[in-house]
Amino acid sequence: MDSAGKEREAVQLMAEAEKRVKASHSFLRGLFGGNTKIEEACEMYTRAANMFKMAKNWSGIDLSSSAAGNAFCQAAKLHMQLQSKHDSATSFVDAGNAYKKADPQEAINCLNAAIDIYTDMGRFTIAAKHHITIAEIYETELVDIEKAIAHYEQSADYYKGEESNSSANKCLLKVAAYAAQLEQYQKAIEIYEQVGANTMDNPLLKYSAKDYFFKAALCHFIVDELNAKLALEKYEEMFPAFTDSRECKLLKKLLEAHEEQNSEAYTEAVKEFDSISRLDQWLTTMLLRIKKSIQGDGEGDGDLK
Repeated sequence: MDSAGKEREAVQLMAEAEKRVKASHSFLRGLFGGNTKIEEACEMYTRAANMFKMAKNWSGIDLSSSAAGNAFCQAAKLHMQLQSKHDSATSFVDAGNAYKKADPQEAINCLNAAIDIYTDMGRFTIAAKHHITIAEIYETELVDIEKAIAHYEQSADYYKGEESNSSANKCLLKVAAYAAQLEQYQKAIEIYEQVGANTMDNPLLKYSAKDYFFKAALCHFIVDELNAKLALEKYEEMFPAFTDSRECKLLKKLLEAHEEQNSEAYTEAVKEFDSISRLDQWLTTMLLRIKKSIQGDGEGDGDLK
């Protein structure tokens, strides 16, 4: 069956489902199995949604995604009417996934509806996973970083409550990275220090601890050079392995260059580090912010290399 055929069949199923729902509301529904009608309608809406999805796969038209989302949403509401909470939440998630590209805000509404059901059922790990999906939609589709942060934080809280500390840390690190970009340095520092302290005693994770202390020190450095020096001493005391890391050595060179207001020495230290460990966009941004505080650095938004 071609794409148009799939869509036609889906539309017919939607119409049939609506008839079943109306029939279930009739005066005699109690005598003639109103719930059965709703169960049939649920099944038809779900089949219609999958038909729309298949039509979209072949045609690439976003309208099919919206139609699939709507059909899954109708099924979710009917499942709720039947007290089938788990099925309702699953359908809301399917609706959210279908809407993701075509209507991101509607996708978020559906995922939030699923989250409400899962939290009511005490399924916090699943709720946390869907908060991450919402955060990603805010990151990529709606570009609202403040709201993305809020959902990553909520996800981290749920994961912590379920003792899933590794998953919680992943969400918190996203929050810290965005907080620093938004110049909320204290918030970023607290998270990087907390995650660093949590990982430094773990044999499998301790290698990452140096990165978190490095990022925390850079955030301190942007705010105040003395703060950065004191923080660096604290991190070396807490985590002696940090002292021999390339990140710690770079920080010391940068602090010295900054103290001497030597822009060239600062840039040279960064270039040397970058030649072995490539700087990502976040590190580049933070290092540039520090460099701008060196007097006489006339490069404006300039370069580090």
